Amino acid sequence: MRFLFFVNVTEKVLNVNMSRHTGCQSTLVADSRRLRRIIAENPNWSLGLIPYLSNLCLDCIVKNFEGTPIYEELGPSQKDFVQERLSPSLPLPVTANLIGDGVYWRRCCEQRWDICDVSHYGHSWKRMFFERHLENIIERFIPETTHTRTVTEFIPLCERYVKRLDISQMLPPVKESKPGKHGEEVDLLSEPDSDAALMEHFDFRHLLDKLGSLEEFHLTYWVKQCGMNFEWRMFEMAERDCETLSMALESCKTLKVLRLYESHIDDHKCKMLVCYLVNHPSLTELNLSHNIIGDRGAKAVGKLLQSSKLEILNLSDNLIQDSGAGSIAAALSKNCPLLSLNLRINRVGDDGGQAIGAALLNNTTLRHLHLGANMMTAPTAVTLSEALAKNRTLKSINLSCNKLGVDGGKALEEAISQNSSLTECDIRLTEIDEQSAAIINKAVWTNERSEGKKETQDIEEPNHFPDSPHQGTQHQDTDEEEEEEEEVVQEDAVVQEEEEVVVQEAEVQEGEKEEEEEEEETAVNA
Repeated sequence: MRFLFFVNVTEKVLNVNMSRHTGCQSTLVADSRRLRRIIAENPNWSLGLIPYLSNLCLDCIVKNFEGTPIYEELGPSQKDFVQERLSPSLPLPVTANLIGDGVYWRRCCEQRWDICDVSHYGHSWKRMFFERHLENIIERFIPETTHTRTVTEFIPLCERYVKRLDISQMLPPVKESKPGKHGEEVDLLSEPDSDAALMEHFDFRHLLDKLGSLEEFHLTYWVKQCGMNFEWRMFEMAERDCETLSMALESCKTLKVLRLYESHIDDHKCKMLVCYLVNHPSLTELNLSHNIIGDRGAKAVGKLLQSSKLEILNLSDNLIQDSGAGSIAAALSKNCPLLSLNLRINRVGDDGGQAIGAALLNNTTLRHLHLGANMMTAPTAVTLSEALAKNRTLKSINLSCNKLGVDGGKALEEAISQNSSLTECDIRLTEIDEQSAAIINKAVWTNERSEGKKETQDIEEPNHFPDSPHQGTQHQDTDEEEEEEEEVVQEDAVVQEEEEVVVQEAEVQEGEKEEEEEEEETAVNA
């Protein structure tokens, strides 16, 4: 150190002496001193690597977020900085009601699930996380084993963000095993004498009435990956489950869509559900497909249609026959607000089909009707054709996989050729004559094309114009429309002239051919 100090001092003295003698050399020395830089210990160090003080503070907030969460006081860019660096494993009580929808919840979703399609969740990552997290909690809930607190403690964190629940598994309780005759363990669940009604699942009364934003609820009583423990009773809803679920649905006043499918629902359970849904204020869609509902359950649903706001009803793949279809037809004849009815894959015969056809004579609300894969024949087709000749509100009808026959096809052909509102008619595998089917398809296609043109005209040329001081623009629009119409007329006239020229040329060619034939005949005669 002393040597370096001595060298520096001597260097300064020499520079001062030299500057006294020659001013030119002093300027060169000064410039060389300005070019000197500090040599750091790290060769990669530069002034650009020094972080801003604000970023250092934000890093400190991120590191201590669980103990002292600071977020609302930050600006928009600072919030983005924090969301990009927070750990997705932070406790939900800390982040749920503090961090808004953004990058943080996207990182949480992508870390937990491989497939993350945010378009199914209103393009909200936060909604996706809480809905799927709650679904996983319920699907893994084991009665009498999992504590109810695991669900109730999570409700205050997710109640504002859950709008739809799609639960595809309901685990039954695990029964204790007892030794058999030869010492082996036997599971009570697999015993043939065990009562299926004792297999109660998660009680939704602890959940649905507390979700104030829930609009859609999809539920099926299935067990995934049951393996060698398969039992048919694992795939059905017990009576106690139906009762508690019905009470929970009645208390959920915001529910609009209910889909309860593939759960072995019979007439008794269907009537129980209907009793609690009769006066529901907001339910508009009910899906009870792939169950074992018969005529008594269909009669209960018919009463529900007359006193509720249901617009979409799906009872496909059940055991409904003529009596149940007649009850639903009675509700249709009274102009219930139903817009879509699906009775596909049932046992409805001609009596039920004729009842529905007669109801369509008075109905002015139904838009879509699906009667495919039933037991209907020509009499049903005749009754439906009478309704289609007068009904102007029905847009689509599906009669596929019914034995309507040739006579039924001719009746439908006459009716649909006079109907200008039906845009879809499925008559595949109905034993209808090919000619009648071609005429029906052509009429439906024409209606669909004309309706499409009307929709485009309504979009491009709305009938109502708002009042505005710029009326001159409206006159200009009308003038432009008139000019376009004149151009279209002129183009049509040109096309007609071209067609006339083509026809004249064809006539001339035919005349020449006739003259040539006459000449050939005279030559032969000679």
